[in-house]
Amino acid sequence: MTEFPQTRASLIAQVRSSEDREAWDQFVFIYRPVLYRMARRRGLQDADAQDVVQTILMRVAASIHRWEQTSPETKFHHWLRRVARNAMISAFTRQPKEAAAGGSEMFEMLAEQPEDIAGIEEELAIETMREHYLRAAAIVKGDVDPETWQAFELTVVRGQSCDEVATTLQKSIGAVYVARGRVMRRLRGQVQSMQENDR
Repeated sequence: MTEFPQTRASLIAQVRSSEDREAWDQFVFIYRPVLYRMARRRGLQDADAQDVVQTILMRVAASIHRWEQTSPETKFHHWLRRVARNAMISAFTRQPKEAAAGGSEMFEMLAEQPEDIAGIEEELAIETMREHYLRAAAIVKGDVDPETWQAFELTVVRGQSCDEVATTLQKSIGAVYVARGRVMRRLRGQVQSMQENDR
């Protein structure tokens, strides 16, 4: 299973200090979009999804000081995944305070969620990997020239053929292949670097 994004040891140490607001902001920047997308996919409206995300982040803030790496195999992202999963399950199973006597369609849907704990974990992993790639794409896009990025985007993201893109960009087919390959290698390298640096 794809891992929850790993977090630099230095950021973990900083986040554990309640005085380091900048570290907490960085932590939230990394994880909020992941958790939000998951909550929305589970059928929550925007405001409800924001509430679930806030609950998860509050639980992390309240308990992060208890996390301790007792061995090299002990990974922060495993602990974080458990906290997020438990908070999400709790949010999905919590009965609305003002539920109608017969219950609502939304409550019934949410009540079914805990049976799919493996699904929640898998979705969390997929969303966090997506966030990794979005962050890597933003970095790589800023590092390559616009035509190189455009060749990658048109062929890989939009699915156009290299022939079409070569005509559009007035480049040789070989140049399009090279540009696409260069961006893909940079993306893979950036994600791998993030993962290695965050261990």
